[in-house]
Amino acid sequence: MKKAFIQLHIAVFLAGFTGILGRLIDLNEGLLVWYRLLITSVTMWILFAITQKLRIIAWKDILKLSGIGFLAALHWVTFYGSVKVANVSVALICFSAVGFFTALVEPLLLRVRFKWIEMLLGLVVMAGIYLIFHFDPRYKTGIILGIISALLISIAIILLKQMMKRINPETALTYQLTGGLVALSAVMPFYLNWFPTNYIFPI
Repeated sequence: MKKAFIQLHIAVFLAGFTGILGRLIDLNEGLLVWYRLLITSVTMWILFAITQKLRIIAWKDILKLSGIGFLAALHWVTFYGSVKVANVSVALICFSAVGFFTALVEPLLLRVRFKWIEMLLGLVVMAGIYLIFHFDPRYKTGIILGIISALLISIAIILLKQMMKRINPETALTYQLTGGLVALSAVMPFYLNWFPTNYIFPI
């Protein structure tokens, strides 16, 4: 119990810290995610190759993991977009909607029973987000991006969890991040053409 409590606090700290860095780094959110994926992917290939934790997998699985990686990359782009358009607090509050979307989407994707307690708790979070949106419309665009971010990562987590039943975590994560990097690289010229600096949306 104590270990889980410590891990929870570390996770919250890291989530908040990455949001702060995203706010401080003067880079387009798309480029920010691209560099993040590049550094992480290269590091994981080197580290797991040295430790011999990478496994050969089928092309079909590589394509599936790449698709999951692209979803995760879009999650980070919309998350940092929310940070830059609104602020770190709004982005993290919207990120807390992951539990709600997971409880909602998992039964639809995996044909399992709905977890009504998680649904109810998630609805409480969504109600809180609505209150922020209702009383302070300045954060409208940031909240929309944050909610999209939460939905994308919930889908990615569900699909990745299924893949990890057959593939070891090191291999799955390495191919996921690499696939996300390749997919994001393909769309990045178009993205930078649409959003050359940061998001500039009407509030």
